[in-house]
Amino acid sequence: MARFLRKIHLYAYYAAVLFFFCLGYPFLYFYARNPKKHYRKLVFFRRWISLAGIYAVGIRIQVKYETPIDWSKNYVLCANHTSFLDITILNYLCKHPFSFMGKIELLKNPITRIFFQTIDIPLKRDSKISAFNAYKRALELLQEGKSLAIFPEGKIDDDYPPHLHSFKSGAFRMASENQVPILPIVIQDAWQILWDDGKTYGAKPGVIHVNVLAPIAPNAEGSEAFSSLEAEVYHKMQEAWKIYNK
Repeated sequence: MARFLRKIHLYAYYAAVLFFFCLGYPFLYFYARNPKKHYRKLVFFRRWISLAGIYAVGIRIQVKYETPIDWSKNYVLCANHTSFLDITILNYLCKHPFSFMGKIELLKNPITRIFFQTIDIPLKRDSKISAFNAYKRALELLQEGKSLAIFPEGKIDDDYPPHLHSFKSGAFRMASENQVPILPIVIQDAWQILWDDGKTYGAKPGVIHVNVLAPIAPNAEGSEAFSSLEAEVYHKMQEAWKIYNK
């Protein structure tokens, strides 16, 4: 019975997101014709649609900040990845215009497609050309003063319950090269509300707890700099994950 109710909740969640997407689509269609000019408006609608979707089905977000965040600055947001809801959580958190870097399969999703064709950055993991183009676009955005959201684990793993996997180096290389601080974000229990895409265990109402750690600024340049930055961020995120999930 519990599994059946979770499946019903999952369908209700996706239906809510689709409903709000359809409401906003006329505006999105217009803004998508000139994404550079309407970048902030597209970011706003991405946030509005995703948050309206979770609120409609009784999902809330509770955030604990290690230190106040100056949202007038841009960051490379690095979050762990266990749930489709992680995208919504970053939309909720970030008060600065930002783009996601995500898997190219999101271009096939009818809702995320319009954003990954305009303001977000699709990446094909096994393609060096795609990786180069995505990296180049990300650098352009950072140099324009925008923030960038990356899930440094690279994907949602098959482990359940999940744990923090090793990181890919791209986010830390970009932060070091542009001297942009990393903002570590630990999403603690989104997987208990909706793991992965929800197909296995469904979804349920509840509160997702998030720890936003203090920004970590690159203090040097070169390969050793981004390697040490990656290690520092991983250590702090792993520590926050273990404290909550002990």
